[in-house]
Amino acid sequence: MQDKKVYIETYGCQMNVNDSEVILSILKDAGYVRTEDMGEADVILANTCSIRDNAEQRIWGRIGQFRIQKTKRDVIVGITGCMAERLKEKLLDSHTVDIVAGPDSYRSLPAMLRAVTPDNPQINVLLSHEETYSDITPLRMDRNGVSAYISIMRGCNNVCSYCVVPYTRGAERSRDPKTIIREAEDAFCRGYREVCLLGQNVDSYFWEDPDTPDDNVNFAQLLESVAKVSPDLRVRFSTSHPKDISDEVIYTMAMYDNICSHIHLPVQSGSNAMLEKMRRKYTREWYLGRVAKIRSVIPDCGITTDIIAGFCGETAQDHRDTLSLMEEVGFDSAFMFQYSERPGTLAARKFPDDVPEEVKTARLNEIIALQNRLSLESNRREIGKTHRILIEGVSKKNGNELFGRAGNNKVCVFPAEGHRTGEYVHVRVLSCTSATLISELIR
Repeated sequence: MQDKKVYIETYGCQMNVNDSEVILSILKDAGYVRTEDMGEADVILANTCSIRDNAEQRIWGRIGQFRIQKTKRDVIVGITGCMAERLKEKLLDSHTVDIVAGPDSYRSLPAMLRAVTPDNPQINVLLSHEETYSDITPLRMDRNGVSAYISIMRGCNNVCSYCVVPYTRGAERSRDPKTIIREAEDAFCRGYREVCLLGQNVDSYFWEDPDTPDDNVNFAQLLESVAKVSPDLRVRFSTSHPKDISDEVIYTMAMYDNICSHIHLPVQSGSNAMLEKMRRKYTREWYLGRVAKIRSVIPDCGITTDIIAGFCGETAQDHRDTLSLMEEVGFDSAFMFQYSERPGTLAARKFPDDVPEEVKTARLNEIIALQNRLSLESNRREIGKTHRILIEGVSKKNGNELFGRAGNNKVCVFPAEGHRTGEYVHVRVLSCTSATLISELIR
């Protein structure tokens, strides 16, 4: 019997990319093969994100496209991930979606696919306190074969007031470190030269060994164990929480050349009033103290961030506080958004979304303009420096050039000169834009 074909689209963060790879691995064991042509698929899946409203709106638009496919042939449509968890029956009411599977129910997908009929849609959105998919080797979806995502934990316990993640992904639980190290070793043996350890808050990773309490493992210890897989395996991680990143993690990064000197440290706001209302559990002063510690131990460490413009009750002074913190830190880059109220969150229940849209947009534009300047200033400081680069692919603008990232996460573009994706090369930075370091190869 011919294998059935599954087509999957992934929306949202790196965690969702990793989840899609877990889904494909589970379905492969059930006799499905992946296709990149939706028109030939027996099963169409959208692995979804609920962090912002526009992410959900994109999925509703795609469901309309999936409906067209169903008019042409017999095909099963499934919505997986955070949006499946949040909207549940509403997705089934579209009369296009046959399967709704939350982030902890992927093992049940083969049974759901067998059970589904036009009159019998399937739904499983039960959240788990134990599921980490630790025994499943993800079926890698990346095209370059260089960088692999490894999930080290699932869920989140922070309950920031604006965030839907604790409600869609459940409580935090850490994965057995032995399975993480095994997955890193497997990735290296398959030719991958970089792994990125993923968690909603990697710094709170903690594995309590049920058999040997003395063998408990925190994030710094896990990071060191993965770094020891091979000096030729680069290690990155995301995301760090400012309230939890420890000196031990910072010193561990400094000890190993193959742990990249880059930390993504979301600040969200530079105003203490906003940070308290967001339930971030740190102050502006604490955040700046952590940045100072990082730079005292790893002077060349890249620091990137997330910033929200126009959170509930944000004043002009709160906004100025954010701009001044950005100036003081000098972030290398940032993900910047205007606040989007998410139903069911603490903020939606307690705080009116009272900053006018035009004010949110104006503030976001100011933040973006400032960050563009800071990014350019940061990149100009790289001119004349040399970096060891892991080649990730061919430049989109010039087929005779390659690109890769330095350890501090900055993107370098340089002449190919016979080199290939997956190799390490040394480059010298000649010039820059706000996004890219224009470099030459060092022989």
